[in-house]
Amino acid sequence: MGSIKASLKAINDAIRQQKWEDALSQTDSLIARDPKNYQAYVFKAFALDKKNQLDQAETAYQTATELRPDPQAWQGLIKLYEKQGAGCLEKYHRAALKLAEIFHAANDMYKCQDVVDKFVDFARAVGDRSQYIQALEIILPDSAIYPALEGRVPHPAKTYETMAQIIEVDEKKRVNTLIGERRTRLGAKLSEVTVEVNREIMKKSKLAWIYEQLILWTNDDEVRRQYEEKLLQFRYDRLLVLAPAEKGAELQIVQKLANDMVIIKHPFKLAWDITVEWWDCKEIKDMDVGILDEYCAHFPDSDLYRVLTGFMTSDLSPFPKRSDSAPEKEETTHNEDESEDDEDGGAPTSVVPYTDEDRLLMMIEGISTTTSLLAYRLMGEYYQHLEEHENNVELMRKAIKLLTGETEKTGKLFSNTNQSFMLYLGTALVFYQTPRNHGEAKSLFDQVLEVDPASTAAMIGVGLIYEEEEEFDDAISFLNRALKGGDGNLRVRAEVGWLHALKGDHIRGKAELDTLLPAMVAGAVSKELLAQTQYRVGCCIWNIDPSKVARKSRNGAYAFFIDALKSNFNYAPAYSSLGVYYADYAKDKKRAQRCFLKAVELSSAEVESAERLARSFADDSDWDRVELIAQRVVDSGRVKPPPGSKRKGISWPLSALGVAELNKQDYTKAIVSFQHALRISPNDYHSWVGLGESYHNSGRFIAATKAIRNAQGLEASMDTKDLNNTWFTRYLLANVKRELGEFDEAEDLYREVIVQRPQEEGVAIAMMQTMVENAIDCVDKGLFGKSIELATAMLSFAVSVPESTTHTFNYWKSIGDACSVFSQVQGHAHDLPVDDIRKIFGLEIDQQNAFAILHDAEGAGSEVGFPEGKFPEGEQLDDDLRRSLHATILAHERAIYSTARDAHAQAVAYYNLGWAENRAHLCLPSQSRLRSSRYQKAAVRCFKRSIELEAGNSDFWNALGVVTSEINPSVAQHAFVRALFLNERSSHIWTNLGTLALLQNDLKLANEAFTRAQSNDPDYAHAWVGQGFVALLYGDIREARGLFTHAMDISEASLLITRRQYPISMFDHILTAPVKANITTLIQPLFALTQLKRLSPQDLTYQHLWTLFLERTNNSPSAIGTLEAACGQLESSYEATESADSLARFALGKTDQARAYLAAGNNAAAVEAGELALELSSDESARELTAEQRRKTRLSAHLTVGLAQYFSGQPDEAVNYFETALEESGNDPNAACLLAQVLWATGTEDARERARTVLFDIIEKDSSHVQSVVLLGIIALLDADDESLDAVVSELHTLRTSDKATDTDQSQISEVLGAIASLGENNTEDDVLAQVQSDVMLYPHLPYGWSRLADVSGETYPANMALNVALKSIPPKGELEAVDLADSYAGTGCVADAQVAILIAPWARSGWESLGSAVA
Repeated sequence: MGSIKASLKAINDAIRQQKWEDALSQTDSLIARDPKNYQAYVFKAFALDKKNQLDQAETAYQTATELRPDPQAWQGLIKLYEKQGAGCLEKYHRAALKLAEIFHAANDMYKCQDVVDKFVDFARAVGDRSQYIQALEIILPDSAIYPALEGRVPHPAKTYETMAQIIEVDEKKRVNTLIGERRTRLGAKLSEVTVEVNREIMKKSKLAWIYEQLILWTNDDEVRRQYEEKLLQFRYDRLLVLAPAEKGAELQIVQKLANDMVIIKHPFKLAWDITVEWWDCKEIKDMDVGILDEYCAHFPDSDLYRVLTGFMTSDLSPFPKRSDSAPEKEETTHNEDESEDDEDGGAPTSVVPYTDEDRLLMMIEGISTTTSLLAYRLMGEYYQHLEEHENNVELMRKAIKLLTGETEKTGKLFSNTNQSFMLYLGTALVFYQTPRNHGEAKSLFDQVLEVDPASTAAMIGVGLIYEEEEEFDDAISFLNRALKGGDGNLRVRAEVGWLHALKGDHIRGKAELDTLLPAMVAGAVSKELLAQTQYRVGCCIWNIDPSKVARKSRNGAYAFFIDALKSNFNYAPAYSSLGVYYADYAKDKKRAQRCFLKAVELSSAEVESAERLARSFADDSDWDRVELIAQRVVDSGRVKPPPGSKRKGISWPLSALGVAELNKQDYTKAIVSFQHALRISPNDYHSWVGLGESYHNSGRFIAATKAIRNAQGLEASMDTKDLNNTWFTRYLLANVKRELGEFDEAEDLYREVIVQRPQEEGVAIAMMQTMVENAIDCVDKGLFGKSIELATAMLSFAVSVPESTTHTFNYWKSIGDACSVFSQVQGHAHDLPVDDIRKIFGLEIDQQNAFAILHDAEGAGSEVGFPEGKFPEGEQLDDDLRRSLHATILAHERAIYSTARDAHAQAVAYYNLGWAENRAHLCLPSQSRLRSSRYQKAAVRCFKRSIELEAGNSDFWNALGVVTSEINPSVAQHAFVRALFLNERSSHIWTNLGTLALLQNDLKLANEAFTRAQSNDPDYAHAWVGQGFVALLYGDIREARGLFTHAMDISEASLLITRRQYPISMFDHILTAPVKANITTLIQPLFALTQLKRLSPQDLTYQHLWTLFLERTNNSPSAIGTLEAACGQLESSYEATESADSLARFALGKTDQARAYLAAGNNAAAVEAGELALELSSDESARELTAEQRRKTRLSAHLTVGLAQYFSGQPDEAVNYFETALEESGNDPNAACLLAQVLWATGTEDARERARTVLFDIIEKDSSHVQSVVLLGIIALLDADDESLDAVVSELHTLRTSDKATDTDQSQISEVLGAIASLGENNTEDDVLAQVQSDVMLYPHLPYGWSRLADVSGETYPANMALNVALKSIPPKGELEAVDLADSYAGTGCVADAQVAILIAPWARSGWESLGSAVA
């Protein structure tokens, strides 16, 4: 024991000397000897604390506290925890509590309180707010030390209030922080994030418990009421954010808190709102009127107060009327402290309405801004009482949404309130826009009856619905069920009586209604019900005796209708019945119309009045009023019956609406209206017609056709008197066919209408326009003959139209367009019906005035001279063409006279006349067009005049730019720019601007303009032609040819520029690349030139080009006829003008004519034409032809005449011409070959030697010339010259592999090699077969080798292969000609193939020989 004390003393000395290591070693030694030595652990903990080994020091102190309940160790722990700060506040809390208990046990209350105070102060100083809250718990009543310190520490109420204030602030900050963090997440919504964060915070919050404790401990009633309000608000807020499954318990707490506050009459509005709003009474009368009165007294500024006061002071209120004490209260308050009221702006005062109007205004003001379910319920009841069904529908829909939202928020089920809302809404829907909403109303009533099968209001509602749907038995059944609860409901009894009348039992219905009238008159029923009953009695009387005398009597039904209006001046059905009375019996149309108008004004459900009014307004063409009335009926909902109803739909309002919209040119809406009408009445003839017209006017022609066909299908069932009006469907269908381009069908339909109604001007004009459009369309399609027939027929028809039609603009425009067809297809200009034209212009009475109006302006009056006239030099035209042009001009001039009162139409007429004048200018000879003609000047004046009349039309500016392009490019440029400003997407204007740029040699601008035109309209051919010219000027011939070809493909047949430029580009291509040319290359140019010949027969240049294409297709007869006519005209022109150009063209024409005669076998004519061509081109000093033209012309003429002489049996003469041709052409190899053939054919040895020499000369210059090598091979074979033959065979083998040899050349080479193989002295049949097989191997795609193989081997397979290869080599795949194909067919030896061969080439012998061999 002594040693332990000595050790403790030594340890104490070491600590005093701050020898911590020694102290620790000694304490460890002591603890080892005495493990339960309390003081050793205290010394050890103290030393460790000084060495800052806090964890070990804490362990030592805790061990000491376990050994002895002494304050020293706990004090050491507290100091240790204070050193560590806020991190050990929880441990500090336990230590301080234990130490305080030790001091309390020692009865040292001062130290006990001091420990607690220091702990709280330390927590407040170093801890955060949450730690401070936890620290305060040590002085709360729940703390173990509180009984000892009670009275020494702050009152619990003060502590709880402090805690509440801190937690309120912290939780608010925490909520805001979390919302700010989470709202930035992807897909997060602020409302959802707010609810989620509030739910998370409030579920963990201690505020509710603190509020409850504070309320229990406080002695201040004001503080208690304050925190009771906070508790209710907190609980209510938490209820709103809790999950649905957690709301039940919280809901009960909130409701209890609110009820408790209402019981003590504490004026906290939330509590009162919860109490009165969450009442879910079955009837309004079940509510506690005392609480409602107190609510009004406490909250006179609330919205619910206004609704409550208005309802409770009305006659509808089931509560006893309360006295108006508010004014006295207000007066007392005012007298007690007038200055205070003035400062506060006046004390809250309650206002009590004294009139129904004030009451309704007050309730509307309250309901407009409130979300109170009670207010909506009271307002719905009041609206239903006032029969404000439209307002009640809107209000109850809003109320049901509000109730659903309140249930979702609070979790409370308002079953009775919900049923009340559904009853109010269902009842309103029965009467509002009946019967549109009957389905919804019945669904609402069924839901109510499922919950409450005895609901009288629901049964009455269902009965009224059945009444509207004409289910009278079901309606009577439901209404009788409603009466079982009591028969005092006069409205229900009246409905039952009326239902019997609707079933046809008017007598019974009248009897039952008569029994109700005295009670209604004596009772306090509404004036609407009384008026309705009186009206229905009148209807029963009206139908009981339908005789005219009875109905006309003013003592019968008429008297009851008047009584109904006396009871209710705004009862619409009575006005309708009175209108029928005045219209059908009293014969007072003005009164009838006023009655109908009043009825429709009061109620949109008065369909009969609306129909009669609409028909009256339609007869007056007052479509705005028709639309107004029809739309009112449609909006009423009575047009379409509800599903399953027996009542028929009403289609006339929709049809009338469609007609009104059709007249307003609102075609989309008209289509919808007619479609709705047809869904209701599928057999409505006029709706089908209106739908067809609407489709037609909106451009939906296929749909229009179907609609009109449906209308025509209904004509068979129509009355005879109505069939006279069915012509309009045929007229309308003709218009549709015209728009679709089916002009022939349209003409037939117009003719049918004209037969029935010959005086219809519109039909006659439409017929004329259709025929003209058909003619122009045929011109565009290349059907020139049909277009002329149509134009002729149209002019013939124009003579027979009614005289009044001849004064219209469209009549003369159609005449002008028809006459212009003859100037377009100039080959048929002689077909112009001159007699009809004379008659048409003879119809004009005041002809001089008609044309004098333009005489000064355009200089193109009647002296233009139709059909004769005087013309300046150079402006002479063909008589037929002149007649058609001038007829066109005169027609458009007459159109101007017809449009004197219409500025727009006159502008268009001048525009049309300008193009007619410009057309006449373009038809002048090319030399005459080099200067401005009178036609061109007149065109400029016309277009200027049209611009003056309508400056905003881009087409007018474009036309002015076109006609001034050559006269004044600056004006033209300005006109085009102005036109583009008005319409920048017009491809026509951009193309014309590009053409102007071409004329001014601005290729860059031209290319840009043409490209812009193509982008605006890729199918506009002129833009592609223009870009082709640009490519030509840039030197890109291939690109230009492609552009011209594309323009040809997409253009109309009437477009001259493509018919001119495309054949030129193709002919130039054929001349430069003859190897690649085939028959298919010539078809489209020939087709284009053929059309051009008919459109412009005076254009000799292109006719000459046409003969060159004909020559290449072996159509010599057509070429001869065209060349003879052309040469005749050129000869006449030369004789008249002695023009060098005419002489040159005449020489070229004669050269081509000679070739055509030679090809046709007319050798004498060929010699004559060729010699004339040689004579005309003999003078080298003449400049009519260029050197190259002269060389080619003379070469062609010499060869042609030579061949003609040879075929005429004069080989010597032929040789002379060939030698001359060879000399002038510079030893042309083809001419040399011809010369060699003719020399060989003469038969003399000298001539044949000369032929050999000529051919050797050719080969010496050009060893690859196939024809000369072939000819030498034939000569060597005939001469049996083996040496020459070997050389020729070697050269032929070389040429066989040359890509310069054509398929025809290869055929000739193979034929010569085959002949050499077969005729050689040492060659066998195997050699011949080997040669033929070589041909097949080298050129298996050609039929010649296969045919020879078939001939040599006698097998059928090579013959069939020859035919198959030939079929794949014909155009457009290859260049095989008809004779070669016929040979391949003939080679098979079959009868059928021989017949095909004859069909393909009847002039070839092979087909006939094969047929003969096959049938022999």
